[in-house]
Amino acid sequence: MPSTTAPPDIELIIEDIGGGGGRGKPPAGGDDGGDSGPGGKGGGNRPRPSPPSSRRYYTGMALGIVSILMFFMALASAFLVRRGTSLDWVPVRLPPVLLVNTLILLSSSLTLELARRRLGQTDLGGFRTLWSVTTGLGLLFLLGQLIAWRQLVSAGVFIASNPASSFFFIFTGLHALHLFGGVGALLYVALRKFELAKISRSVAAEITSYYWHFMDALWVFLLALLYLGR
Repeated sequence: MPSTTAPPDIELIIEDIGGGGGRGKPPAGGDDGGDSGPGGKGGGNRPRPSPPSSRRYYTGMALGIVSILMFFMALASAFLVRRGTSLDWVPVRLPPVLLVNTLILLSSSLTLELARRRLGQTDLGGFRTLWSVTTGLGLLFLLGQLIAWRQLVSAGVFIASNPASSFFFIFTGLHALHLFGGVGALLYVALRKFELAKISRSVAAEITSYYWHFMDALWVFLLALLYLGR
């Protein structure tokens, strides 16, 4: 009658599949915190938990952009309806500095992409320089908006002067507020020590660039809308 004792090779395979059944010590360098009792899954070969996925950051930015877009689209719809039905609509003479501001903002998108390219080439010095230029252009745009508002106020145009002026200050003011948040994100990427962060600098720069380019496109749309409403 053949022997019922399993060959040594088969025993090793069974022990490997079953996690060893609690027999023996975990391999050197393994995790000692796993189940070691009979029937456990083994405590020595479990992989370490992976770092958090960066997908949640992209998802959060996408949701933020969509919510801002929907908000401004609602305002744009109200603008068009009010302009078409209002009898007291007095077109606002837009300050020429707005065109200069537009060129500044579009230039900031270019320098931002150049900065990201330097980062991809591991040229951290070039990245910091171009990223700082982008931040400076963003602040310059906000300064230009202040100049435009002061010029309108000096001409006697206020937010409550008429519906057209109200929409102008609302559009430009809310956009400036959101862009100021983008400047804060640029400063975060420039000053953060990413060695201690849960997100890499390249991912943070990419997500910030999505928001910044969206702010640029939104401004071009708002400016065109304001020119049509004159």
